[in-house]
Amino acid sequence: MKVSVIGTGNVGSTLAFVLTLKNIIDELVLVGRSKQSVLGDVLDLRHGQLFVNTPAQVTAGTISDTAGSDVIAVCASVPTPKNMSSRLELAQGNVQLMKELMPELARMSPDCKIVMVSNPVDVLVHYALEFGGFRPNQVIGTGTLVDSSRFRQLLAEELRIHSEDIRAYILGEHGDSQFPAMSCADVGGETLDATPGRYALFERASRAGFEVLKHKGCTNYAVALAAAEIIECIANDSKHTLPVSLRVDGFLGVDDVCLSLPAVVGRNGIERVLHPRLDEKEQAAFLHSANVVREVIASSAPEKEDH
Repeated sequence: MKVSVIGTGNVGSTLAFVLTLKNIIDELVLVGRSKQSVLGDVLDLRHGQLFVNTPAQVTAGTISDTAGSDVIAVCASVPTPKNMSSRLELAQGNVQLMKELMPELARMSPDCKIVMVSNPVDVLVHYALEFGGFRPNQVIGTGTLVDSSRFRQLLAEELRIHSEDIRAYILGEHGDSQFPAMSCADVGGETLDATPGRYALFERASRAGFEVLKHKGCTNYAVALAAAEIIECIANDSKHTLPVSLRVDGFLGVDDVCLSLPAVVGRNGIERVLHPRLDEKEQAAFLHSANVVREVIASSAPEKEDH
């Protein structure tokens, strides 16, 4: 299993560290602005290989060194604006970045699975598919996986039940228009009532990333663990169901944008997209998310080059 991580800022370097602990990869290639810029991380990770069960070969590389990757995790991003209030503020710069990266990554590893971590993730999953010419199953965004994890953790504290035993998804955009799919939330087969208190927990979960950003200037641990979970599902063909950003396959008439839906993730990437039974309010929220992302896709489209 060869994994390449593109972009070794706070998230990329944390993801690289988590991957070396997972014992699922043979080769890890870190790609930054230059080989020199990632050498510190590479050496630091190599120095710790004695303490992991299955040492991986960790190298600093360029895009050409990613050739033959099974998975490529994209964490590269333009700088985050100070006091950023919406991930959509990164759209223009990061779409341009994907335009530069994706064709070459696709040429080097045409059968790889792309795990998109950079934001706005739904918009970038769309453009990764467009610029790279990948099949829809090949590109997976972390999407609302972390949002759902945050929500389940808050519910677990209220219910005094392990978060792993709670089935509760946040779906739609990884952003302001996301929503909790309370109509299909349950624990042990018992429906979780959609109380005002639980909607308040959703609001807390939804803004939690910005809370972390305010206190430490970045978010890295949870999203790196989420990305590593996706990669582990691919490596082990786990076929776990995860709420991830993907090309919507006609659900509620939507087929032109990328949003988070529960999907079975395995060796082939997106193995199957699940269609949860949403109530009318949730269906409207999903369609609203689609409109939000659709507008950003249109407004951040790179200008066509004259020939």
